[in-house]
Amino acid sequence: MPTTSILGSGIQEGLLLKPVSYPWAYELYNQAVANTWFPNEIQLGEDLADFARMSEDEHHALTHLMSYFNPNELLVNKALAFGVYPYVNAAECHLYLAKQMWEEANHCMAFEYVLETFPIDREKAYRSHVDVPSMAAKEEFEFHYIRRMAEQTLDITTIEGKQDFVRNLVAYNVILEGIWFYSGFMAALSFRQRNLLRNFGSLIDWIVRDESLHLKFGMNLILTVLDENPEIATPEFSEEIRTTIVDSVAMEERYNRDMLPNGILGLNADYINDYVKYLADRRLEELGFETEFNVANPAKWMATANDTLELVNFFEATNTSYEVNARA
Repeated sequence: MPTTSILGSGIQEGLLLKPVSYPWAYELYNQAVANTWFPNEIQLGEDLADFARMSEDEHHALTHLMSYFNPNELLVNKALAFGVYPYVNAAECHLYLAKQMWEEANHCMAFEYVLETFPIDREKAYRSHVDVPSMAAKEEFEFHYIRRMAEQTLDITTIEGKQDFVRNLVAYNVILEGIWFYSGFMAALSFRQRNLLRNFGSLIDWIVRDESLHLKFGMNLILTVLDENPEIATPEFSEEIRTTIVDSVAMEERYNRDMLPNGILGLNADYINDYVKYLADRRLEELGFETEFNVANPAKWMATANDTLELVNFFEATNTSYEVNARA
């Protein structure tokens, strides 16, 4: 077991990498480095003919996705910079977080590449995350947690401070990256299921590969904090976390109805919302909760993307096996 806590805010801590205290973080860092890629390695221009023959509803869905993904990749970076990095001691965690922040920037540039390549109204796309109520509501949900971390005093030595740290991880790693982003990935990759936008699909594959590691790191960090600080997992706090995850589904359902008001070939809001419920149940199970929706995976072709890690009852029992081998 590590001799020091993973949480802390001392600048002098976390300056020595070896011996590594948290091997899972070091392994995820090395996997992330091995996964390094750049957007212009994908020839998106080859998809222009597909884009030209897509319907207005399909163009709307793709624009809707870019409107949300583009600013929210940078929002995740703010959550990491202000809400996670300053409160983690271990050098190996700092290494991974630095690589993750670079990856979020790279994802933002990847979505800019999409906006530059396809004839999408950039100004309309930029405005949507403010003008579309369902999209703005999701961002306001995330703003609530980042304000708590960045604009208010957080004492990481207290039970309340440690709970706030976990709340932030749940909001960003579990809900934003682990449910809402994956919902968008499913919609984006559905075009390739119909032999459309194949290169765009490859770009999304690379992003999903990164995000799977982000989710693994966030889940492992939550489990480690709870393992080292079991006093914070009170029944009230556990129920709050569960309710927050369950409530996030309704927000995503409204967003998806705005993305697919009429549906497109092979995809409608009900279909993707069943996938959202499936994802939420997966995340609940991974944190040791009972499932809420009990919906089967409607998109078996997304199975390799949404499988994360085997976790057991952390909010109900001590778990000492949170170290995982990262896989794409």
